Amino acid sequence: MKLMFAIVNSDDSHSVASALTKSGFRATKLASSGGFLSTGNTTFMIACEDEKVSDIVEVIRTHSRKRKQVVTSEMAASVADSTSFPVEVSVGGATIFIVPIEKIERV
Repeated sequence: MKLMFAIVNSDDSHSVASALTKSGFRATKLASSGGFLSTGNTTFMIACEDEKVSDIVEVIRTHSRKRKQVVTSEMAASVADSTSFPVEVSVGGATIFIVPIEKIERV
């Protein structure tokens, strides 16, 4: 058995949740935040048999896409002089942690 933690951008959360359900996988969703832009994320917790891991990873990969986003960055040359300028960053995609579990119980 494995326990998967999939951290997905909030923009992709609904699509990933729907695809997991349609594929017959059960997941628990947790609201989370963090990362470079401290934006909202969703963390999915999924317990599964070892042979289902690659199927779940593929569902998540298909429904969580990377994209470019422009954010404002500030650069200060001195205390009195600071300049804002746009910076393009890559956001989205998913980070997946897969850990072994010894036992699972549903009560």
